[in-house]
Amino acid sequence: MILTVTLNTALDITYRVRSLQPHATHRVSEVTERPGGKGVNVARVLAALGHEVTVTGFAGGGTGRIVQDRLTATPGVVDALVPIGGATRRTIAVVDERTGDTTQLNEPGPAITPPEWSAFQEAYADLLAPASAVALCGSLPPGVPVGAYAGLIRTARAAGVPVLLDTSGEPLRRGVAARPDIVTPNTDELAELTGSHEPLRATHAARRRGAHAVVASLGPQGLLAATPEGVWRATPPGRVHGNPTGAGDSATAGLLAALAEHRPWPERLTRAVALATATVHAPVAGEFDRRTYEELLGRVAVTGEVSAA
Repeated sequence: MILTVTLNTALDITYRVRSLQPHATHRVSEVTERPGGKGVNVARVLAALGHEVTVTGFAGGGTGRIVQDRLTATPGVVDALVPIGGATRRTIAVVDERTGDTTQLNEPGPAITPPEWSAFQEAYADLLAPASAVALCGSLPPGVPVGAYAGLIRTARAAGVPVLLDTSGEPLRRGVAARPDIVTPNTDELAELTGSHEPLRATHAARRRGAHAVVASLGPQGLLAATPEGVWRATPPGRVHGNPTGAGDSATAGLLAALAEHRPWPERLTRAVALATATVHAPVAGEFDRRTYEELLGRVAVTGEVSAA
């Protein structure tokens, strides 16, 4: 079983309008709702790939009940969200059908009380026992300590469970110091963490801060990985066109699945880039096109060298 942690879960609501104009009234042509938050998105992709996944984090209020109902209805996903008194947040995406652009509105998360945080930590420790890997994903809701991910990483390491961290800002800085197995920043997050805007230099700097391996997202140019086994760059074949929403979460799912299966780094990166690219090509934001994914597995270019160390 793979465990994903989303402390700031959400109900993702997408509106489609013909053309988004400021200060105007719009008729919505389509509305979709689904459970959201980075770890939930990762879990959805893992389940689609055939992995057993458990989702934990927080859920509360009417939106929390909808999130849990939808998770329960997702094949391969087990709901282990911890109940809270506050209401789970919503995220609103407005898609302009004319241009394809998306405007995102993210509500703040509910305030987490100290007893609720303690209850989550106990549940998390229990869930680690059967886990082959764990992903800690996304932002922190109000009330959760800024060093929360660092503590959760240490708990996973003590249990012998490999851990991937996907967050930003101060939670990332503190989390890296707790020595996660993999961190997955984008170039902006990596520059904020290390002070370097040169990706290769920055990935090495992040490793010196404690991360066992750093996989940096280069956007359409693929991934750059600095690991104890070597440094690799993985790129998709040709230019990528489509909606990039959810591509990073799909890449994280690919890395996590291959980590749990103890695959070599070039294979991990191939899966991650193929999944991310298949997500960009998918007709629905945040989903991946399986046919495209399978075709890309033999076409992703991985270059680099194995470390002599």
